[in-house]
Amino acid sequence: MRENRPKGRLMALGSAGALVTATLIAGVVSAPAAGADSRHGQDREARGAEIAAARAAEAGIDWQDCPADWGLDKPIQCGWVSVPLDYAEPYGKQIKLAVDRIGNTGTPQERQGSLVYNPGGPGGSGLRFPRRVTTKNAIWANVAKAYDFVGFDPRGVGHSAPISCVDPQEFVKAPKADPVPDTEADKKAQRGLARDYAQGCAERSGAMLPHMTTPNTARDLDVIRAALGEKKLNYLGVSYGTYLGAVYGTLFPGHLRRMIVDSVVDPSRENIWYQANLDQDIAFEGRWKDWEDWVAANDAAFHLGTTRAAVQAEWLQLRATAKKSPIGGLVGPAELISFFQNAPYYDSSWVPVASAFGKYVAGDTKALVDAAAPDLSNTAGNISAENGNAVYTAVECADAKWPTSWQRWDRDNTRLNQDYPFMTWANAWLNLPCATWPTRQLTPVDVRTHRGLPPVLIVQSTRDAATPYPGAVDLHRRFKGSRLITEQGAGSHGVTGLVNPCVNERVDSYLLSGELDTSDVSCAPHATPKP
Repeated sequence: MRENRPKGRLMALGSAGALVTATLIAGVVSAPAAGADSRHGQDREARGAEIAAARAAEAGIDWQDCPADWGLDKPIQCGWVSVPLDYAEPYGKQIKLAVDRIGNTGTPQERQGSLVYNPGGPGGSGLRFPRRVTTKNAIWANVAKAYDFVGFDPRGVGHSAPISCVDPQEFVKAPKADPVPDTEADKKAQRGLARDYAQGCAERSGAMLPHMTTPNTARDLDVIRAALGEKKLNYLGVSYGTYLGAVYGTLFPGHLRRMIVDSVVDPSRENIWYQANLDQDIAFEGRWKDWEDWVAANDAAFHLGTTRAAVQAEWLQLRATAKKSPIGGLVGPAELISFFQNAPYYDSSWVPVASAFGKYVAGDTKALVDAAAPDLSNTAGNISAENGNAVYTAVECADAKWPTSWQRWDRDNTRLNQDYPFMTWANAWLNLPCATWPTRQLTPVDVRTHRGLPPVLIVQSTRDAATPYPGAVDLHRRFKGSRLITEQGAGSHGVTGLVNPCVNERVDSYLLSGELDTSDVSCAPHATPKP
């Protein structure tokens, strides 16, 4: 399930990845290249990455004021980095990646290099990362003194050779079919939509699809490192960005200086990506219940019931009403789930979602329709939403081999839906194009420690829905010398951006001095939202 879903469209891994109205979820020769067909293929891609990085180091980046329509004000600067479409053919077709930066706010003596960021998806843009400085984000003020903040659009995303699978206006149209099937005919219709979507990706973006992989994005990351003039990479990855970091750390262990991974995708080969999405369905149900408990505890504000059961009954009634007759003509069950899933993703959405829900139950439908219905006039936003979903699908489908048997999909999701109905079928349909994907699917990278890997800082909350807690434990085991900070009893996706001194101070200490605790750390949860 993808984070940062566009309004009115059910999507997945922001996984485990792109904010959710929209989750979740890679060369030195010493480490295997993901899914290469032979040792020769692995060597070619590793050598291609070396060639591309050397070329980028010589070329550098021609920093300029950002284009006016990118929404990145001075003193943020923008530029381009050229990378091979296919690292096995480093002198072949090149694509340009959009990058941006803001210089460190401290003295030249305080500067420690560039901190490169990926927000997740797959399909999320990191270009807004330098705005943490221009907006004076207090959490990052100390780190900003020492580092240039660098963001980028990964291959296929935004300004970086963007891909597409369907007309964006068609993509956001509503209402869509209820993702929870009532009949076999409903399932057949959804299977047809998934096949059509996969075919649309091939028709609109076929040349890019074979190369839309996490290992290639990791190679791109190393080329960006070289273009920045950095001998070693400082990296912050959230959600899917943690998997990108894990693959980078496996392929380029000696090129890392410091790395923080926040809200971690389980990198095991068995998890990427089919199992990851099934595990999300279970975790989303748990966090959905956490939110319902909070709504019930704040009944004076929202008037949705004083118990979880009462709030759930209101939800089921809302869902049934929208199924019978879409609210405002646009908001059916699919659009409701796409909006309401914000709550289990991010604590910052608890109040807005509950407020729109409470107003609807009180007789005011406008807030809910405004929040959950697509805006067909927002063509730029719709293009971005469609692009994000296309990249999500392309990367997850290409990274790993997916089941091709409908019987397996049907069995697994029917079973899960019995106990975890909130997201299960919506997530299944999002990912079903991978069952008929038109290009080669790799074997995932075997993420593990290789010589030169520095200590990595891992940050994770125990109730995270998009990237369940066991993923952080698994990466911690694989990356020797890493440290795990656990935010106990919390579940907002993306911990390092929240106010929690127990976490914030350790992030600062690691990035500023390289210091880690002598053992893993357990932190109390950040403050619960107030209505």
